[in-house]
Amino acid sequence: MADSKMLVPELNDAETMGAETSRFEELLLQASKELQQAQTSRPESTRIQPQPGFCIKTNSAEGKVFINICHSPSIPPPADLTEDELLQMLEEDQAGFRIPMSLGEPHAELDAKGQGCTAYDVAVNSDFFRRMQNSDFLRELVITIAREGLEDKYGLQLNPEWRILKNRPFLGSISQQNIRSQQRPRIQELGNLHTPSSPRPEAGPEKPHLSLWLEAPDLLLAEIDLPKLDGALGLSLEVGENRLVMGGPQQLYHLDTYIPLRINCDESKAAFHQKRKQLMVAMPLLSVPS
Repeated sequence: MADSKMLVPELNDAETMGAETSRFEELLLQASKELQQAQTSRPESTRIQPQPGFCIKTNSAEGKVFINICHSPSIPPPADLTEDELLQMLEEDQAGFRIPMSLGEPHAELDAKGQGCTAYDVAVNSDFFRRMQNSDFLRELVITIAREGLEDKYGLQLNPEWRILKNRPFLGSISQQNIRSQQRPRIQELGNLHTPSSPRPEAGPEKPHLSLWLEAPDLLLAEIDLPKLDGALGLSLEVGENRLVMGGPQQLYHLDTYIPLRINCDESKAAFHQKRKQLMVAMPLLSVPS
């Protein structure tokens, strides 16, 4: 694993910790500035027109509910894992697998009997949708995540039982959706997780939220939310080929998570962003995901 000397205390001052060279600081600050410039130059949202896929029927206390599972190439794909790899991750609870999706607003429709109902449009990446069509496991996983997402976003309580409508790819009409451009294509969100072999007491260090995304085909970026810290003093960070471990001062934070990609730990860099209270980590990849 790489040691904690990759940390630079503040994004603005970039004071050295340990034996960092001036060249290293320059590269890190340049990468951080480019990242911030890319974020501010992006439009806040992009309008997309999802394509129909299939429709599921369920219900809530308010009546019938239909969920149109749609797709669009503008939605980023999830991490490219095999079903066996995904099953292992879920069973071991080592990572929180997330499927990027756009949850549309509810719209009133009429069902086949002319009765009132509510429909929602949920869009995923088009390539992933085609892969999902050939996998019962992935299809049920998408439906489960879509249902949970709608429940969280709109305060619903949907019936856990559902069925896919035959010969009806959608109900009503599928409206355009706005997706936030500043949400980079995240391949995974792995916050609040640790390996089951090292359980931590409830009173122990807090497990911070970690977001990962591909900024380029060969560059993985991470943001670790650390709202209790004002700087990087006392932080430790270790990056291995497929693992990231971070410790906070006075045991405020601890993160130990598996990353399903091969990381060039020797070339990884990190900086603390004072204003956002985030640790930013740039991790070049040894192999590029397909």
